[in-house]
Amino acid sequence: MAGRREEPVDPASGPVQRFAFELRKLRTDAGGITYRSLAERAGYGVTTLSQAAAGEQLPTLPVVLAYVRACGGEVTWWEARWRQAVEESAGAGAEKDDAGAEPPYRGLTRFETGDSGRFFGRQQLTADLVDLLRRQRFAAVFGPSGSGKSSLLRAGLIPFLQHSQEAGLRPAAIRILTPGEHPAHTHAHLLTPATSDAGTDTFVIVDQFEEVFTLCHDADERARFIDQLLTARQPESRLRVLLAVRGDFYGRCAEHRHLADALRDANVLAGGMSPAELRDAVVKPAKAAGLTVERALTARLVKEVADAPGGLPLLSHVLLETWRRRRGKTLTMAGYEAAGALDGAIAKTAEQVYDRFTGQEASAARRTLLRLVTPGNGTADTRRPAQRTELESIGQPETARVVEALVRARLLTLDDGTVDLAHEALLTSWPRLHGWIEENRERLRAHRKLTEAAQVWEDLGREAGALYRGSRLATAQEHFSDAPREDLTDLEHAFLTASMAAREQTLRAAARVTRRLRALTMTLSVLLVLAVIASVVAYRQRQAADAARQVALSRQLAAQSTTLMGTNPDLAALMAVHAYRMSPTSQAVESLYTASAMPLRKTLQHLYRPSVLTLAFSPDGRTLATGDRDGIIRIWDTDTGRLRNRLRAHDGATYVVAFSQDGRTLATGDRDGT
Repeated sequence: MAGRREEPVDPASGPVQRFAFELRKLRTDAGGITYRSLAERAGYGVTTLSQAAAGEQLPTLPVVLAYVRACGGEVTWWEARWRQAVEESAGAGAEKDDAGAEPPYRGLTRFETGDSGRFFGRQQLTADLVDLLRRQRFAAVFGPSGSGKSSLLRAGLIPFLQHSQEAGLRPAAIRILTPGEHPAHTHAHLLTPATSDAGTDTFVIVDQFEEVFTLCHDADERARFIDQLLTARQPESRLRVLLAVRGDFYGRCAEHRHLADALRDANVLAGGMSPAELRDAVVKPAKAAGLTVERALTARLVKEVADAPGGLPLLSHVLLETWRRRRGKTLTMAGYEAAGALDGAIAKTAEQVYDRFTGQEASAARRTLLRLVTPGNGTADTRRPAQRTELESIGQPETARVVEALVRARLLTLDDGTVDLAHEALLTSWPRLHGWIEENRERLRAHRKLTEAAQVWEDLGREAGALYRGSRLATAQEHFSDAPREDLTDLEHAFLTASMAAREQTLRAAARVTRRLRALTMTLSVLLVLAVIASVVAYRQRQAADAARQVALSRQLAAQSTTLMGTNPDLAALMAVHAYRMSPTSQAVESLYTASAMPLRKTLQHLYRPSVLTLAFSPDGRTLATGDRDGIIRIWDTDTGRLRNRLRAHDGATYVVAFSQDGRTLATGDRDGT
């Protein structure tokens, strides 16, 4: 090839030929380097490099960049030039005469029952599902987002059932539903078996069963709906039920014990496609439409999707976009690259639509798309279908135009007034939308709760008891009090306004009660103080009267004790003690000392000569302490006159003795103050 002369290329023949002509010129400007030398520098074979400049098809970007580096060209400029050639080639590819042809691929939208003629690659999984339904009246298919469960049910299973002549699989009717926010209430009529003379069963297919966890927030209604479905386990119900559940909600199904029991041995897993199945999904729809797919493109798609879990919607979308950029009857690698390849096709389509929006339309698009998202809580984010009236009640006139544009681009679906994301792949494959979700995750959670609470309030006839209060109102105000009016629907705005008004009314009522309580408290406080003063005065008066009576009685007893000293000393002593205990007046002390001193005097005179300098009676009058000139303290029993104890307190004379109030401690003092 290196020594053979290249066929001439006319740059005016098209973008591919023009790009090949420019590559050849680059090699010539590099000194006419041979393809053999070029291959040694570039790391690609001679044939690959020569075909890159042959003008028959656009080379891949890695080959172009290796070619350019080997020739000493500017890599950045050539990469931009290659992308321009890709766009030009794709734009010139589609034939005019079939511009309105029906595409063989569905893009992000699911296959429907009428699409079975172009639904390929899932024959084995469909057969497994049919076999499961032969054995079980209640079953489920689990699979990750993007594994094609919805398309499998509609374009694979349902057409089989519709044409089945097998007794157990010949349906009286086939009903397909998605749970939504109020499944038990909304779908009760669909769970009544159809009348059939043949005694056949009604098949109920519940797609996106995970909505019972993401959209239905009433645990009781969720349980009722599941119980309704589980009646299919009984043959007399004349129902058969098949659930399609996203794989990351498998654990949530175990929260309902009977549901977990029913699915233990009654489920299949929708895994990835085999290479042969992927090849069928790529090639056979095109073949059915009279088209072909370049072998290199087929091989690349099979390789890339095999390594992409949940990559089927990406495959379907990039095939649709490649079909739009086809050359004649062929889907080309150039068209695939122009579409953005597997990872970038969704983002490219979305950005192309978004870039055509005005500023107001872009704002409406952001609000609309975020309303169609339920942020995950320990699980991946999910779609949230919304009524078109909800979206348009935001108040932006641009919303309707935005919805129509996104539906035309197959990024949204519009079905019987319900707007939904075409596929959850949008949530991760469109960086702009993914960024919006991450920036507003907590606000989105609060918004979903606000939307639900507002609808409950509306359903209850705007009952005051359904309004937000406390922390829920505080959270809503934190996120939405300063938000633009267009962020909330009319209902949400009315609900939040009513909640704040109810709180203000409660606060005003509480303030009035507080003021009344304060006035009442002040009045009661004054009355209480007056009552306390009166009580204290009365108490003190009673206390004073009691004390006066005690003093008078003490004096009377002391006087009687003195009178009886000579005739009845024992009685005199007893009366003196009682007089002292009642009130230690001077008369009582003197009487007690006189009565006690009579037997003590004899004892003192008999046992001890020095005179007593001080004495003190205990509070109960039963003990007498004396202090003498020699510093000795003597403790006497006043009843018997006997000496109880003898203690040395000081080196010199003891001048002071005194008992504590409880009579357990005695204090003494001498002349030096010790």
